[in-house]
Amino acid sequence: MKKITIAFVLLACSMIGAAQTLPAIIPQPVSLGLRTGNFELNAQTRIEVSGSPEALRVAEMLATQLRPATGYALPVGNGFTKTVKSNLIAFELNKSADITLGNEGYSLDIQPSSISIKANKPAGLFYAVQTLLQIFPKEIGGKTLIKKTYWSLPGLSVTDQPRFAWRGLMFDVSRHFFTKQEVKDFIDNMVKYKYNLLHWHLTDDQGWRIEIKSLPKLTSVGAWRVDKTGNFGSFSAPTEDEPKTYGGFYTQEDIKEVIKYAADRFVDILPEVDVPGHSSAAIASYPELTCDPANVRVSSGEKFMQWHGGGKFDALVENMLCPAKETTYEFLDKVFTEVAALFPFPYIHMGGDECAKNFWEKSSAVKELMEREKLKDMHEVQSYFVKRVEKIILAKGKKMIGWDEILEGGLAPSAAVMSWRGMKGGTEAVKMGHEVIMSPNTNAYLDFMQGDASMEPPVYNSLRLKTSYEFDPMPEGADPKLVKGGQANLWTEQIYNTRHMQYMLWPRAFAVAESLWSPKEKKNWKSFVERTEQHFARFDEAEIKYSPAMYDAIVKPTLTEAGQLKIDLSTEVDGLNIYYSFDNSFPDRYYPKYTQTLTPPKDASTMKLITYRGKNVVGRMMVIPIADLQKRAAKK
Repeated sequence: MKKITIAFVLLACSMIGAAQTLPAIIPQPVSLGLRTGNFELNAQTRIEVSGSPEALRVAEMLATQLRPATGYALPVGNGFTKTVKSNLIAFELNKSADITLGNEGYSLDIQPSSISIKANKPAGLFYAVQTLLQIFPKEIGGKTLIKKTYWSLPGLSVTDQPRFAWRGLMFDVSRHFFTKQEVKDFIDNMVKYKYNLLHWHLTDDQGWRIEIKSLPKLTSVGAWRVDKTGNFGSFSAPTEDEPKTYGGFYTQEDIKEVIKYAADRFVDILPEVDVPGHSSAAIASYPELTCDPANVRVSSGEKFMQWHGGGKFDALVENMLCPAKETTYEFLDKVFTEVAALFPFPYIHMGGDECAKNFWEKSSAVKELMEREKLKDMHEVQSYFVKRVEKIILAKGKKMIGWDEILEGGLAPSAAVMSWRGMKGGTEAVKMGHEVIMSPNTNAYLDFMQGDASMEPPVYNSLRLKTSYEFDPMPEGADPKLVKGGQANLWTEQIYNTRHMQYMLWPRAFAVAESLWSPKEKKNWKSFVERTEQHFARFDEAEIKYSPAMYDAIVKPTLTEAGQLKIDLSTEVDGLNIYYSFDNSFPDRYYPKYTQTLTPPKDASTMKLITYRGKNVVGRMMVIPIADLQKRAAKK
């Protein structure tokens, strides 16, 4: 009888253990283990802090996030109560630093009696809060009061710290303008996934977005353009009589407010002023800054560059600052003086990418510069410009960073490199002893299409979620002291509003966040997909948009030697079935299931696809003309 009883107890314990699953946390923590029991947050729960005013502010932020859905008061006190230690969320800064946690790591211990959050620095407490919020039921992120007696959290032990210190998201507000509040909302969402750097792309051909008080035309002229809607990059050229009604800019007070808002959430802001190319807005404001001032304008999204392939291109309309004019450097000195005074972050980004040099080649002033400075080619002309810009930025007490084109013609002595054309430029810069941030378009360009071209707003390239998840910023053999980290970039040519901005960010920004925070050995695609699906449910509650493209079929058309179209289908996510039709009707799970390469019927005009998990639709209805598939196949 005793053996039977013991066996029953062991079976019961194993069933309880099986019923408890680890919560879906993104990015995956370094260490995550289950404890017995649950903590129950209720109307009597309180929050107490032992530490700095910053630690108290982090605790208040947790209470502020929990109150709307729970309706609980959740009072926050500075200093632990000596007598009552139960039903408590306790924040504590370590009196002697835990070296393994560093400046952003934390420990989180959830037991039935209390929740303990410890860190060396307030930033670590803040990231512990982001993890804790992901452990709550998904309704905690909603906007509706949920009447509950208590909210149950599983017993857990978490120890966590980031792999990289630089975990960035780039937000382009030049191509399309986003308000101060929308930028704050962007920050709120990025910190949930432990990003700590906002790269703010403030100037480009389509708009100058930062007030420079000594150069007022930059915002009175450069911040405004003709409003166009459609396929950006192919609009008709604006005419003189079309009103320039689209745009906007941030005053210096706006900038200060956003910097403070970000700092309160442990986010640094890297400002970018993109020069010498991408400068249409600047030279439309001050035409004397260009080598050819004829016909300059703020671009409204019309085609103004001719791309020849192989990295070669020409400008159809001048969009470059002139490197041979001293007025250019006087202008930049004024700009960077005010930018440096506004932004506390030690780096300023000067762009340096995609410099179309065909107008420079025609300029007599540039030819004179080349003779005077003994510059052999246009790459060296650009290097001359970049090195002068570096001196200006260094004189303001800042370090300069630029896109990897600044390597061409010779790298400025102390410049840091942001590698976007793959990892090659960054790897080269590391070998030269320069600091590097990896931001490759192969893994981290979130403006690219994330599913089949038939389903996505048209962009010149694609980047699926799984490829983003494969991002590793550390090249083999590189000095880890020089690879500061990485970031994902969101260019907004085709992004007109915040809902579409969210759609393009998530879930690929989940993938990059995990690549930057979690240990390399902890990354697991299957686990990531499962956790991503649970975060989709959280986003539904919070009414944040995301892309379901990971469920859609991947379509690979090919042509046989005889010219016959063949179609192979697959999915990123395991366990899905694809159903199809060629008869113009809409398939469901009672239609043919894809099992092998398809050959369209001779006269079929359209293929339609849908993906299911069991009996449930998960993918979107895809409608692709056969003619489009033939064109795709012919390009390969």
